Amino acid sequence: MTPEPIQRVTLPWPPRALHPNARVHWAPLSRTKGAYRFACATLAVQAGIRLPPDARPLVAITFYPPDRRRRDADGMLSAIKSGLDGLADTMGCDDSRWRLQLAVSEEIGGMVKVEIHA
Repeated sequence: MTPEPIQRVTLPWPPRALHPNARVHWAPLSRTKGAYRFACATLAVQAGIRLPPDARPLVAITFYPPDRRRRDADGMLSAIKSGLDGLADTMGCDDSRWRLQLAVSEEIGGMVKVEIHA
């Protein structure tokens, strides 16, 4: 059983350009990654997410797709990589120390909910 989350944040659904099968020129892709990373970091700051640098948190990620099209979990995880980097910047805990748990909701929402467990 997963313990109660100690911190939560809801991230926006990643832009189409960040999905691994999108074919985007490197310059606009770089700008999109930077903007998504900044947006996710800002939301994490607003949520007050902080952890000690030596923490090994369980990071539970639940995807709420914007529509009913089929998507695979590894593609969705790839698409939010820059957003998770922004979250790691804010948390103060390197994402190489994270333990990940992924889920895809049946609900439509166009968002990504992240719960940090100690």
